[in-house]
Amino acid sequence: MAMAQSMGELEQDALQLSAEDRARLAVSLLCSLEEPVENPVEVENLWITEAKRRAQQIKDGSATGIPVADVLARLKFKYEGT
Repeated sequence: MAMAQSMGELEQDALQLSAEDRARLAVSLLCSLEEPVENPVEVENLWITEAKRRAQQIKDGSATGIPVADVLARLKFKYEGT
């Protein structure tokens, strides 16, 4: 399949999409890279195990958190440029 656009042109076009459309495109592209899930129950159990591990890290103080003010400042800078 021949590509009509270079990667740079394609990226620039994608960046002109609305945030919602960019998110949909990102999900679609990521899904195209993933192997089909053979056992969704196993995947769900792995996520539950990971969530419990992270919750325990928060409880025992071994998790490194980021203050909400810092997160909000990063988001504001990223999306508003200020």
